[in-house]
Amino acid sequence: MTSAENKGLSVAVDQNEFLAEGARIVDAIVTVEATDELVVAATPQDRVEILIIDTSGSMGGSDKFAHARRATLAALDVMPDGTRFAIVEGTDKAQVVYPRQGASAIASRQERANARHALDKLSPHGGTAMGTWLGLSRLIAQQHPGAMVHAILLTDGKNEHEKPEQLAREIRASEGVFTCDCRGVGFDWEEKELRAIGSALHGTVDIAPSPDLLAQDFASMMETSMAKAIPDLTLRMWTPVGTRIVFVKQVAPFIEDLTGRRTELGPQVGEYPLGAWGAEDRDYHVQLELEPAAPDREKLAARVSVLADGEILGQGLVKATWTTDTDKSARISRRVAHYTGQAELAQAVQEGLTARKHGDEATATAKLQRAYHLATSSGNENTAKLLLSVVDVVDPRTGTVRLRPGADEDAMVLSVRSTKTARVRKEP
Repeated sequence: MTSAENKGLSVAVDQNEFLAEGARIVDAIVTVEATDELVVAATPQDRVEILIIDTSGSMGGSDKFAHARRATLAALDVMPDGTRFAIVEGTDKAQVVYPRQGASAIASRQERANARHALDKLSPHGGTAMGTWLGLSRLIAQQHPGAMVHAILLTDGKNEHEKPEQLAREIRASEGVFTCDCRGVGFDWEEKELRAIGSALHGTVDIAPSPDLLAQDFASMMETSMAKAIPDLTLRMWTPVGTRIVFVKQVAPFIEDLTGRRTELGPQVGEYPLGAWGAEDRDYHVQLELEPAAPDREKLAARVSVLADGEILGQGLVKATWTTDTDKSARISRRVAHYTGQAELAQAVQEGLTARKHGDEATATAKLQRAYHLATSSGNENTAKLLLSVVDVVDPRTGTVRLRPGADEDAMVLSVRSTKTARVRKEP
């Protein structure tokens, strides 16, 4: 492993740089870690929190709206005084329900009490148009230039009152303007819709199977948001002529494909946005294809830099050395192998659940059995536990499973949370 640290940020590269003669593919895990030192040194910025609450008619059932209200208040309660905030009511329209005047309120005891009264006046009605919600939130964000703006979006339904292309346009227009964590309550919402929002806006996506779980989740999301003091980090990759980037993926704490988000800076240089950061670390899997060299010759396959405001804070190198020594080339980086397995696990879950949905029990059983094996062997206990709500283990010795009848709600929870990965420690 090679690593470099500067100004509270480190970049470490884990790989087997020895390739068999004629091999073209190089895999590396790049770990980026921001420390408290970097967070403390970050220039303080105005913070704006936008709470987007679905108040459509369907929220009136099963006490969902009452719990959504409590969750909103729980988020406000952990918000530090002085933080700017706004509450958006989302139906087939969108409106700011608090504050009634101005772009945002400033958190204080009195403003929280006023917000509570405003929430008391709301009642479920109308439909669902999430693009409109994002559009209004973007307008709020744009009235706070230079501020770090974070939103929490809660819904229980599908985006039925606007066309898919309208939502897609609003998502694109909101990229880089604010970040957004998405939560679906119950089981009647569409994962792909919230996944598209959360992915593009550098947020998380999760399910609250029961509405009474919302308050704790909202408070946790707010605390996480408050801990992020670095507005945006950027991953820059330089590759030599003749090298092709196959993919760049975040693989921990959850899987997110960044390949299509590349911004070209030149023929061999491109950048990938990493979103807002606190004191944390994330892992990225980089795969490259390059022209083979003669045995015992080393090539620089890529230079990976992490920047904030155009300044390089850390850098790592991905190397390749061809060899005729099979002992060297056969070694597999433990971290590369682990995260390759985590990606395969997520794919097996999705393919298994898709086959299950379409009534292909043979494929579903085979894929979910493979997923269970990957989850247990890699130490991903959370995914293994979720799998056991959808399949029964028939033979623990062989790992043979069978599908559980019904379990549609459990399958949705598994699907939503399948991108979360188990971490593996860095090798010395």
